[in-house]
Amino acid sequence: MNFPRLPDWTIYGAVVLALLIASIGRRENSDAPAPPPPVPGEGGVPLGPASPFDPSVVVEMQEKAQPTSGTAFSIADRGVWITARHVVEGCNQVAVVVAEGRGVATRVSVNTQGDAAVLFSDGGSPAMPIISPADARKLKRGDRAFHPGFPQGKAGEVTSRLLGRENLVTHGRGARSEGVLVWAEVGRTNTLKGPLAGLSGAPALDAAGRVMGVTVAENPRRGRIYTTTPETLLAAMTAAGQPASHFATGEPVNTENYGRVADALRRDLRVAQVVCLV
Repeated sequence: MNFPRLPDWTIYGAVVLALLIASIGRRENSDAPAPPPPVPGEGGVPLGPASPFDPSVVVEMQEKAQPTSGTAFSIADRGVWITARHVVEGCNQVAVVVAEGRGVATRVSVNTQGDAAVLFSDGGSPAMPIISPADARKLKRGDRAFHPGFPQGKAGEVTSRLLGRENLVTHGRGARSEGVLVWAEVGRTNTLKGPLAGLSGAPALDAAGRVMGVTVAENPRRGRIYTTTPETLLAAMTAAGQPASHFATGEPVNTENYGRVADALRRDLRVAQVVCLV
């Protein structure tokens, strides 16, 4: 009985396959094991104290003050407001807008330790509740913030999640370095497109409606928002003779209602637009 003759290419292929299996079996295996699950940066990780080794982000400031607008929020019903320092620094006249085309003149007290400033006006609006130092120490990565204000000079709001701490380094006018909280933007007013200029000075609210810090900068390319730390906010208030004694809670805020909450805060002038006139 004669078996059919196999084609030459099958014989050569079998030999090559056998050699390949033999070589692989004798090869040294130096592969590293799979890395452990990531922990830093995940939600629920404690924020930790500020450190000079925190990453740095650089912001260029204009050398000369120019007409600008931003956001401010009330911290006392007798007419005391907080905004971002760079919004009002170097301005000849600062006003809180109370109606279309109408503003109330203010006096400015700049906090030299950070990007926050206190404004004083004749008469004011109900104060925003401020987070207590004890609760501020409980902040953790993944916590959510809500930023109601006037981005691009119009009513709008943003929500974000806490990533960690960084050192904000400003060059040019008012050059300085300060520890800030960095947040990832995760939502905004659905009609709001582009950069968030004008949101500077807005309060960063926690889920209990309490102010945790002042919105001071953004990185549109990376989708990052920067706020002062609670410590900077409290220091600015204390330096201006306005200690934070109302550590109450505000209206609960979440992703379903933060637009409505922001509208109510602006309507009550607890959050208002601030303009700098050079």
